[in-house]
Amino acid sequence: MSSAAKGPAEERASLIYTTLPDEEAARTLGEALVKARLAACVNIIPGMRSIYEWKGRLEHDEEVVMIVKTMPDRAGECMAEIALLHPYEEPAIIRLPATDVSASFLDWLHTQTRPGR
Repeated sequence: MSSAAKGPAEERASLIYTTLPDEEAARTLGEALVKARLAACVNIIPGMRSIYEWKGRLEHDEEVVMIVKTMPDRAGECMAEIALLHPYEEPAIIRLPATDVSASFLDWLHTQTRPGR
């Protein structure tokens, strides 16, 4: 067994997780990201239940999950646009690196997120 430490796996794609109050808000934000080529695809998953404390009160809300698929070089700009357009005062915007991605999907993802295409 080698004593050499393995470094972190290379990020090949990025997934950005956020939540929104309803499907209409998610659809509006998702369309803006895809049209701007900041995302290749957005998944909208309705029916999530959230429990959290906000401004001293325990909240129970139904929300919509949005998962944004983009390339690492577009992720920062994509996150900034989500923050700009998001209806929440303090949105959860979380980037998750994807290290294992099929080659054909990665090619499509790259093509879809190129400006001026």
